[in-house]
Amino acid sequence: MPTDDTHLDVTPRLRIPLREFRWSVARSSGPGGQNVNKVNSKVILRWSPRETTSLPADVLARFVTRYASRLTEEGELIITSEKSRDQPKNKFDCLEKLAEMIRAIAVAPKVRRATKPSLGSKKRRLADKQQRSQTKQGRQRPAGD
Repeated sequence: MPTDDTHLDVTPRLRIPLREFRWSVARSSGPGGQNVNKVNSKVILRWSPRETTSLPADVLARFVTRYASRLTEEGELIITSEKSRDQPKNKFDCLEKLAEMIRAIAVAPKVRRATKPSLGSKKRRLADKQQRSQTKQGRQRPAGD
């Protein structure tokens, strides 16, 4: 379970207080027959990542950059779930979706360092090119007089 009663546990070092989230419910369009018309089982989670103090600055910057298209003009992230006919399960699913999004960017990407090909690899490449060139020249028709 990704959460205790007061926090969403994303990783052992990243925890977001549940008080930062705003919840609303709506009628689900999912399975449930006539029950769908009576029960508000769809759960909508709203969270303002720019206002949180729970995430380190680098993680927050990566989150905002990666999920910029999912943020509203006010800077809120909206996550919905209507997978289940049970409201608590949908709430749990919203929290799990958010936790997965944060886990995806929690670790900083490895910095790529430019490298040069070795002298041996350059020589092998040129030797292979020369060999292919000779093979193709051998396929040509002899020049006519």
